[in-house]
Amino acid sequence: MIYNTQRKKLPMPEYGRGIQEMVDYALTLENREERQRCARTIVSIMGNMFPHLRDVPDFKHKLWDHLAIMADYKLDIDYPYEVTPRKVGGDGKPSPMAYPMKKIRYRHYGALLEALIRKLAEMPEGVEREELTMLVAGQMKRSLGNWNKDAMDDDKVALDLDHYTHGSVHLDKERFHLFFDQYDKVQPGRAPVAYRNVGRKNKRKN
Repeated sequence: MIYNTQRKKLPMPEYGRGIQEMVDYALTLENREERQRCARTIVSIMGNMFPHLRDVPDFKHKLWDHLAIMADYKLDIDYPYEVTPRKVGGDGKPSPMAYPMKKIRYRHYGALLEALIRKLAEMPEGVEREELTMLVAGQMKRSLGNWNKDAMDDDKVALDLDHYTHGSVHLDKERFHLFFDQYDKVQPGRAPVAYRNVGRKNKRKN
């Protein structure tokens, strides 16, 4: 018995060894017309293997490119498209990407929420800052709930917000409790209509 691990490595393993054997057979055909006919049949079978990709731009062009790759660019036929040339230097591994290492004070809140809290602390006092404070605190409470349902505590949110902003932002816990009752009933990630329209009302007054 011969295992696949003992056979030659497939250049396009997603098509399987059966398709590769068809391509190898096409390379042995001496008659050009017969080779051409065989190539079209192979590409048709390849396309039928991935019918959900037929609407992808240049799908047929890619199939003929893949045929050329599996034939090691040695199949002498009339390609209906200009075949993408062989990559210079082979398919070497790409350089590893640097992972964005960010120091997060409380991991359950995440880097984006921490960045938003910093912006909140920089805002001048006023209605917009008060409303954003409610929204930020609401998201903090949701994040706590995702981490641990028992940790969804207004006092905890107020304390963390105070620590994050070095005491520059204070949460009105009574108002926040009323706000979150509404906030929790709407679609996740969106504030109640009354709070979404606050900024617009203020602009009209000005």
